[in-house]
Amino acid sequence: MDLARGIDQSTSSGVAGPRAAVGTTYEGRDPGLLHRILPLVDYIEVTPETISEVKGGEVVLSDAVMAELKEVSRSVDIVLHGVSLSIGSHEGWSSGYFRLLDAFLEQIDVAWHSEHLGYTKVDGEHLGIMLAMPRTEEALDLVCERVRKIRERYPLPFLLENIVNVVPGAPGELSEAAFLNALADRTGCGLILDTYNLEVDAHNHGLDIQAFLGELKLQNVREVHVARGVEHNGFLLDVHSQLARESTIRLAQQVVRGAAGNARLVVYEFMPEATDGLGRDNIGAHLCDLRAAFAG
Repeated sequence: MDLARGIDQSTSSGVAGPRAAVGTTYEGRDPGLLHRILPLVDYIEVTPETISEVKGGEVVLSDAVMAELKEVSRSVDIVLHGVSLSIGSHEGWSSGYFRLLDAFLEQIDVAWHSEHLGYTKVDGEHLGIMLAMPRTEEALDLVCERVRKIRERYPLPFLLENIVNVVPGAPGELSEAAFLNALADRTGCGLILDTYNLEVDAHNHGLDIQAFLGELKLQNVREVHVARGVEHNGFLLDVHSQLARESTIRLAQQVVRGAAGNARLVVYEFMPEATDGLGRDNIGAHLCDLRAAFAG
């Protein structure tokens, strides 16, 4: 599939429009869902950890899901989006994640791969949650060196995604946008911007979204995520279980427009466990709405 699709921002009137390809998550084992979404998307996002199983005491990719995804890759492009690398852990990242990534890339070509800018373990102990990086020069140096190693190891574009601040961020030497700007400038990696995450941080911690977007170098954004979680005890939770809100999509349109052609893809994310509650037809209709929103 031509990766240039979705890059041209011009319209017949000469006014820049929010044009991008559309994708969604799929983790296999649901032919009914696949039948509904496949004609509506240009990309499928896969998380290697969620298509894995334990065999002989080792975590490996599911043969059945990989066979299914090989067929899927005949129709659309595949992008990988990991959750367990823990690129920000001070003692090192997860070698197990790289084993899954290597195994996937040996079998299926992907357009690019990505991870979350955060950490899931401290001193070898898994936290059971993903926490955002401290915005210090020391943390920036650590992540930049690891991104360089990833880019040397894999001849593919690599992206990092902003994540929700589960707890208020500690005072840092850099703003969140400045940290992302420096990371992209120093390493050449691209960014994924999750606009629902911005709304969560605005609701929970008072993030000024427009000030953030005004400082962020939007030309570094290669992919945009939209999703929606739930509110619990007054807090928004980043649980991908609902259709994206109109406000989230409007923010995504703003980002795509500001990226001036560099943001190639908008991905609607939802957990497989949420599929029955959402409804496969509703998911399909939502993807149709997204295609209309980003048609240019």
